Amino acid sequence: MAGIKDVAREVSLSTATVSRALRGLPGVSDANRLKVTDAARRLGYVPSPSAVGLASGQTRTVAVIVPHVTRWFFGEVVQGAEEVLRTAGYDLLLYNLAGEPAARHRVFHTDLLSKRVDAVLVLGLRPTEEERRRLAGLGRPVAIVGAAAPDLFSVSIDDEQAARIATGHLLDLGHTRVGYLGGSLDSLDFVAPSARLAGYRAALRERGIEHHPELEDVGEFTVAGGRAAAARLLAGPDRPTAIFAASDEMAIGVLRAARELGLSVPSDLSVVGIDDHELAGFFDLTTVAQPVREQGRRGAERVLAELTGVRPPESEVLPVELVVRTSTAAPACPSAAGPSA
Repeated sequence: MAGIKDVAREVSLSTATVSRALRGLPGVSDANRLKVTDAARRLGYVPSPSAVGLASGQTRTVAVIVPHVTRWFFGEVVQGAEEVLRTAGYDLLLYNLAGEPAARHRVFHTDLLSKRVDAVLVLGLRPTEEERRRLAGLGRPVAIVGAAAPDLFSVSIDDEQAARIATGHLLDLGHTRVGYLGGSLDSLDFVAPSARLAGYRAALRERGIEHHPELEDVGEFTVAGGRAAAARLLAGPDRPTAIFAASDEMAIGVLRAARELGLSVPSDLSVVGIDDHELAGFFDLTTVAQPVREQGRRGAERVLAELTGVRPPESEVLPVELVVRTSTAAPACPSAAGPSA
């Protein structure tokens, strides 16, 4: 297999000049750059990525830190980011925290990221002050995707507003006894659970509807979790007439639980989610749609722009949209909606 010395000998240039030409660095004439690339192609020379990284200080790799890689939302964001990175010739290095505080500590509080990546994408997490300090100390572009964080670029939706829209849709239909399914508030400081719960409560408060803590449950942003939590909420005699699930996966679990309990959707129970999951249309699920892959693309585009010396506009909040399908309707009768405050 040909080496860089073979290419240098072929074009009568130094190995340093050949290396600069192949890496696209300045200090090489267009004529010499063309000679070098042509010779490398003829000889079948492929630069070692590790050698290029050592020589240039770049790895052409971007770290993506994910709380739960198996969750649909994060998988979609990763796919959006990967599409942009692949096109630009970058690899993606995935760090899955899998809900483990120890894994988060290992990523943020050790030298794991140092010299291994050119940029960092953090998905769905709000870094602590110490984590922000360590990220800044890397001296590399950083973007937060799916959450907002002080002093760091972020691209996300307004989770609280999305929850207000979803809850408000149910209240506008006439429901006053509205259940809520969300996630654990102490899980890795994942932003969406606390923000969406706040939006749900704010929508009730704004319309003068009494808040019932017993109508709130944890579905852990999964279908199975949504099904189990909905079964608990719907088992009592004073069940809700509508449920807002803070993700479509949980909402799909609610639909399954309702069917198992012999409840008709939307006659007996209205259900709304957030995401516009790829299965939402299949289940005729009313949802607040968010541009999931686009968030991953925007985050990747941001760090790549910074790597080339371009600083794009500051943090972005992308729009959401209520998509009404057949899983929501007015309560079957006024008395079933329950008393208002």
